[in-house]
Amino acid sequence: MKSTQGKINELLSESGCEHNQHKQTEKKNKSCTQQAQPGAAQGGCAFDGAMIALVPIADAAHLVHGPIACAGNSWGSRGSLSSGPQLYKMGFTTDLGENDVIFGGEKKLYKAILEIKERYQPAAVFVYATCVTALIGDDIDAVCKAAAEKIGIPVVPVIAPGFIGSKNLGNRFGGEALLEYVVGTAEPEHTTPYDINLIGEYNIAGEMWGVTPLLEKLGIRILSKITGDARYDEIRYAHRAKLNVMICSRALLNMARKMEERYNIPYIEESFYGIDDMNRCLRNIAAKLGDSEALASHRASPDLQERTEKLIADETAALDLALAPYRARLKGKRVVLYTGGVKSWSIISAAKDLGIEVVATSTRKSTEEDKAKIKKLIGNDGIMLEKGNAQELLQLVKDTRADMLIAGGRNQYTALKARIPFLDINQERHHPYAGYVGMIEMARELYEALYSPIWEQIRKPAPWDSEALASHRASEEVV
Repeated sequence: MKSTQGKINELLSESGCEHNQHKQTEKKNKSCTQQAQPGAAQGGCAFDGAMIALVPIADAAHLVHGPIACAGNSWGSRGSLSSGPQLYKMGFTTDLGENDVIFGGEKKLYKAILEIKERYQPAAVFVYATCVTALIGDDIDAVCKAAAEKIGIPVVPVIAPGFIGSKNLGNRFGGEALLEYVVGTAEPEHTTPYDINLIGEYNIAGEMWGVTPLLEKLGIRILSKITGDARYDEIRYAHRAKLNVMICSRALLNMARKMEERYNIPYIEESFYGIDDMNRCLRNIAAKLGDSEALASHRASPDLQERTEKLIADETAALDLALAPYRARLKGKRVVLYTGGVKSWSIISAAKDLGIEVVATSTRKSTEEDKAKIKKLIGNDGIMLEKGNAQELLQLVKDTRADMLIAGGRNQYTALKARIPFLDINQERHHPYAGYVGMIEMARELYEALYSPIWEQIRKPAPWDSEALASHRASEEVV
């Protein structure tokens, strides 16, 4: 798969994205097709995005063809967990140096692939291009093809060098690699009318493990996970699913749309965050699968919907009991949410379930549809922040009299230096917030962050300042 300008333009102007559904609106079209500017990859480049999308495939080896810093700076920054193989956590790189840049790195890449196969016996090897290897012109596709014939396992080239665009574009290139080299290359042992794929769910902090038991209770089977806690072979037969469920991510929208075109698999976008969104997710999956099963058998299929409603009633009743003490302490608290994409609205929904008021949120990486949802959730008084630096965030917290900042890890020290309670909501976190059990975990983390005794202590004057003040007052009394 070549990252030609044509392929880049195709993914930037993804027809399934609402930014491009109304071509006559110049603003919407521009938001997708604009090229990255120098420094724009600071928050994650295309190479980083491709790795985010594919590294959670746990039994594959992920080899970065480039300087060692490309692998070192990007490795282990996401908390995707595996229930089995741990090979995906091992970093592999060809570690190109000056001589390789001059004479080419193809031989070094070929030897690295063979060594990985001999030492680790992976199910497959994913090879990632970087800026350096793209600039020196290494033919990674040809090397991967030759190596695959030699070692007898799939070797998948992922051509998404960082300079071609943003992290989101890299996600889409990762999806393209799966579509071109993996999906449709094997058949499952059996299929059921209730087989689904999860797309864009990366099992951050094990979140997916709180949701899969719910689907299993309904008799719904996850045929392929793309890609959280995934195995290479299961992605190969993803084309036999009856429904694709995109979880809180438009990054792999190209994959869902093309699977609908090629394999006639419909797709829906859902969220696992918040009680209302989780309920809606289960209902929509049941409705889609019920309709498909009824159409195939020429009969009505209300059984799945009935089981779904019963499960929702049971789970929400138990959840209300578990959340009652947290809601009593969290009700009326005000927070500023600074994250990106769909989390900018899905976390608002979860916060409202706990009685928390989100007074401001960011709209970074949010689509027009995301922004409409945000506006509906926070109302006219809520603030929608497009971009913000540390100073603007702290001023926003002060102006809105917020009790807490919920953001990504890079803003943690901004909050702590300002003595503001903070909760990490992005991919680096270590606590699962999805599903019903995730709501309890989120409530617990919010409560512990807000009511930690440390805030009372650090907001007091330092002992030396107190002593100096007392001495000053004593001297004034003497005078």
